[in-house]
Amino acid sequence: MTESTSGLNRVLRAAAARVPEPRAAHRFLNRLTHPLRMDDYSSLIYPLWSSRELRGEVVTVRREAEDTVTLVIKPGWGATPHYQPGQYLGIGVLLDGRWTWRSYSLTSAPTTGRGEYSVTVKALPEGLLSNHIVGTVEPGTIVRLAAPAGDFHLPSPTPSKLMFVTAGSGITPVMGMLRSLDRRSVTEPFPDVVHVHSVREREDALFLEELRALEKTQPGYVLHLRVTSEEGRIDSRQMSDLVPDWSERPTWACGPNAMLDELDEHFDATGRDDLHVERFTVNRDAGASGGTVTFGSTGKTVELDGATTILEGGEQVGVQMPFGCRMGICQTCVVGLDEGHVRDLRNGTDHGPGERIQTCISVALGDVELKL
Repeated sequence: MTESTSGLNRVLRAAAARVPEPRAAHRFLNRLTHPLRMDDYSSLIYPLWSSRELRGEVVTVRREAEDTVTLVIKPGWGATPHYQPGQYLGIGVLLDGRWTWRSYSLTSAPTTGRGEYSVTVKALPEGLLSNHIVGTVEPGTIVRLAAPAGDFHLPSPTPSKLMFVTAGSGITPVMGMLRSLDRRSVTEPFPDVVHVHSVREREDALFLEELRALEKTQPGYVLHLRVTSEEGRIDSRQMSDLVPDWSERPTWACGPNAMLDELDEHFDATGRDDLHVERFTVNRDAGASGGTVTFGSTGKTVELDGATTILEGGEQVGVQMPFGCRMGICQTCVVGLDEGHVRDLRNGTDHGPGERIQTCISVALGDVELKL
């Protein structure tokens, strides 16, 4: 670093320190560095000083299990603590020279200041980024962030009685809700919460110590841990025995599709509409034929089977399309369909020319051309 650059670094850091409010500091430093933008200097000095994109720094990597870690992320300028417990956070990690994005449920509770985000990531067999995060990411890593989003969260005011049904890593969004309810209990009553959580093996239970401690400090919270290798999967009859008043409890559920499908059927059969579901995966067996997908003006094509999404196909041939959650929730990946038909993996609905489709959950039904 040259002496002049070092001197500029000192000036910028000192100036930012005198103007603690980020937006005010940004305006002040823009005047100081005119005609260039402050970002041209500041992001070189400290990567979180950028107003062009939201960034974060991994400050803690906490191992929850052999294949699971929690990342505590300090956000940079532009971050907001005003998210809903249960929402997810988009994270971009530099992997093999490319920024690779995925969305993970926030396990932290919102704070009144700029605060920190935490997400808990489980390595999946087919998960390129999740395996990289669990095995490689260390404190000090700079990541890109997308604003928290998602409809899976508690309403305001919170129901006085409710139920959580989770399995495996499906506990992560509910963990954010529980931590938020615990924090709020300083000023408002903790609700009557029954939590049914299933794991394959007892050692797979994430956050178990914290959940047991919550049972002791919050009398309104009851945890039912189900170890499926010993007791089998819980069904609706067993759920009724375990939680006799579950028909009176609005329910938030997250876990494997089979569990969520069974809950859906039960709630539909009883005429209830207070089941809220978060799905991490979609059903790949949609009976689609696959086909050749053409990515509009890029001229690139790819042959896809009936289980590979159009978003994944684009990534295989280097077509960078927008996306966020990769679960069909956030609507970031919507593009126009020029020719052909696609099938929605979530519900089996087919879409044709002229419609707008979500590439992260759509597969080809024959040859397809996108409007890009």
